[in-house]
Amino acid sequence: MKKTVWTFGLISGGIVSLLMIVATAFQDAIGFDKGEIIGYTTMVLSFLLIFFGVRSYRDNAVGGRLSFGRAFVVGSLIALISSVCYVATWEVIYFKMSPDFSAKYAAHMVEKARASGASQAAIDTKIAEMQKFQAMYSNPLMNAAITFMEPLPVGLVIALVSAGILRRKGDRDPTTGLARATD
Repeated sequence: MKKTVWTFGLISGGIVSLLMIVATAFQDAIGFDKGEIIGYTTMVLSFLLIFFGVRSYRDNAVGGRLSFGRAFVVGSLIALISSVCYVATWEVIYFKMSPDFSAKYAAHMVEKARASGASQAAIDTKIAEMQKFQAMYSNPLMNAAITFMEPLPVGLVIALVSAGILRRKGDRDPTTGLARATD
């Protein structure tokens, strides 16, 4: 299981990290609102490797028989490794390549509140909220924890779906010794 989990987790993590770097390079042209859509789309695309990893484990490591629970564990571990790659990449981008990200994001959110016709009190509240966010986000541990909560839930949902699709209980065919699917 280790080889499958590490292989597919690192490939998925490499894909999501590469796509994050590319999207960050074009952040000013993309904008924050579209950037969020692009970000979650790239996560889902990279997490498709969870399905292929669970299928590979089922077909190659356990002879075609795989319980839902074991499939979910394999998928979750792949999602975890990929999410760690995502967080590590973001930490480098945020603290080394784009240290002004939180200031730009805060300005965007305040401007978005103004454009929506919010009252001055609501805008002042948003400004205070964004100042707290910037202070919290400047702490590397808090930054990592917040960032970790972006991809992991998506990966766990895909692991859950993959486990449901790929689970297969079976017994061995006495003539060939191969697994027979029973469901």
